[in-house]
Amino acid sequence: MRKIILYPNSENDEGFVMTRQVGELLNKNGLQTVFCPIITDDSSVIIPPPGYEISEPGPELDTAEMIITFGGDGTILRAARAASGHGVPILGINMGGKGFMAELEANDIKLLESIVAGDYKIESRMMIDVEVQRGGETIHRDFALNDAVIKGDNKVIDLTLYGDGQKITHFSGDGTVIATPTGSTAYSMSAGGPIVDPEAKNIIITPICAHMLEARSFVLVSSKTVSVEIGFKKHNPSYLSVDGGEHTEIQSGDTIKVYKSERYTQLVRLSDRSFYRKVSEKLGEKV
Repeated sequence: MRKIILYPNSENDEGFVMTRQVGELLNKNGLQTVFCPIITDDSSVIIPPPGYEISEPGPELDTAEMIITFGGDGTILRAARAASGHGVPILGINMGGKGFMAELEANDIKLLESIVAGDYKIESRMMIDVEVQRGGETIHRDFALNDAVIKGDNKVIDLTLYGDGQKITHFSGDGTVIATPTGSTAYSMSAGGPIVDPEAKNIIITPICAHMLEARSFVLVSSKTVSVEIGFKKHNPSYLSVDGGEHTEIQSGDTIKVYKSERYTQLVRLSDRSFYRKVSEKLGEKV
């Protein structure tokens, strides 16, 4: 039997109303659904919808056809981390904010009939790997669908950026965002970076509040390795955050390396709404 993982964020789908609606639609058409809500350390007690038990996504991923998320882009990022290495595609139902990665809005549920018919497309999104090196040793590794953010802890830091060992720029400022094309519509865009077609293969470097008039974003080919050296000129506390996750402390003398990952995130596409139309709609211009 075809299995679909329902992956809701209880903060967005209160009472799991939408999750239940989608589950009923799929079950009625012969698909098996499993309930795998986001559970955090500060989560209140989660009561599953009638007929469901709470499952962990890990054991279900080996036999699942797809994950359907209920929330914003942050929920999709969590699902992407869980699905990494399993090749399970993700369908996002936006119940959060902008929702650039989500395929459907809450009023698009009828399009899920295409899932039942197996009539959908898969879009592949590039991911990045991230390493923190200190004293010639790698002390931290992570990966991201959106971005890696290097930022001062409320103070200016000193950064030198390289592409394959060639100096790109040096500046003092709040930090920098190293983004994928998917992440180009997130923090990178807010910091003044370009919007890049999410199916492209690029690495985008965007300074955050640089103390330099000519500071600009750079768009590199995906084969480059980006290195960010934390300098000593501004010897202030700083941190690394990957896809908006927990902060990892970094310090002067550390080097953060970012490069194209062997992992990919697969997103389900049902509608004919283009990325360009979606950007126009999300950013205020109606097409």
